Amino acid sequence: MTHVLDPDALPDDGRALMAPLPPYDDVTRSDSAFRAFLHGLPGVDQVGAESRVAMLGTRSIKTTSKAWAIDTAISMVDLTTLEGADTPGKVRSLAAKARRPDPGDPACPHVAAVCVYGDLAGVAREALGDSGIHVAAVATAFPSGRASRAVKIADVQDAVANGADEIDMVIDRGAFLSGRYLDVYEEIVAVKEACGDAHLKVILETGELVTLDNVRRASWIAMLAGGDFIKTSTGKVNPAATLPVSLVMLEAVRDFRAATGRQIGFKPAGGIRTTKDAIKHLVLINETVGADWLDPDWFRFGASSLLNDLLLQRQKLRTGHYSGPDYVTVD
Repeated sequence: MTHVLDPDALPDDGRALMAPLPPYDDVTRSDSAFRAFLHGLPGVDQVGAESRVAMLGTRSIKTTSKAWAIDTAISMVDLTTLEGADTPGKVRSLAAKARRPDPGDPACPHVAAVCVYGDLAGVAREALGDSGIHVAAVATAFPSGRASRAVKIADVQDAVANGADEIDMVIDRGAFLSGRYLDVYEEIVAVKEACGDAHLKVILETGELVTLDNVRRASWIAMLAGGDFIKTSTGKVNPAATLPVSLVMLEAVRDFRAATGRQIGFKPAGGIRTTKDAIKHLVLINETVGADWLDPDWFRFGASSLLNDLLLQRQKLRTGHYSGPDYVTVD
């Protein structure tokens, strides 16, 4: 697979744009220039991507390394509830679990963030207090993204005003699939401005992008537009965070840093339910982008049920026996 951008692979009007940011700004000067840049990115070898993740998935993790991996994964979880029936009480309960995932073991790390709808961000902020756990809120007409830009911006501003310090936005997949790349880019720029000091995670909804080449292009749009993280999915569409998709997005953040010096975070979400799934992603990170990304500041799991399995596996390592689902809370 091709990993590093080759200037000679770009059309004539794009070759000078391989210099570090801000010269990349010029690729958005027109629809045609942006299309030329995005379609000049190296193509993805789908068979190669599937083979590589299959090979990495066979890596054996021994007891000491597994204990480290489990604690690291717990510290990277965005503990999430995104249901129409969510209540303030449920969010407070989730916040308590985020602070003390295993009440019987104070050495267990807390999670990275609690992710909720924007109208409940204030409840989460109050419940989390000074714990250091972030409040993430979905916005921009999540999960469909079907609303006017003015409505999306108001959605973001409302979530930030309620106490969210991270915003998870969805891109306009209709615009992307129609080839209106500049519209997608400009909307992300506008949302980033509306975030103020809050970090922005840009959800690509990869299950609707059809091809891995589209995943790579959407990743670059999000990064060029100022996203702090790129995120696979809303968790509402299948397939969600597959390992080949994660590989392509990790290659994108690696290549973007190599070209611009700016590091972007990555968040797979949807379908990651077991400790085995989490460890496969940690191996993929280490082998693709390196240890710089093995930190909650740069990598998150978007999940609701994953934390329980991590806690059960952690208890098994600590006590020597498997406790079963009755020993963790039902979210």
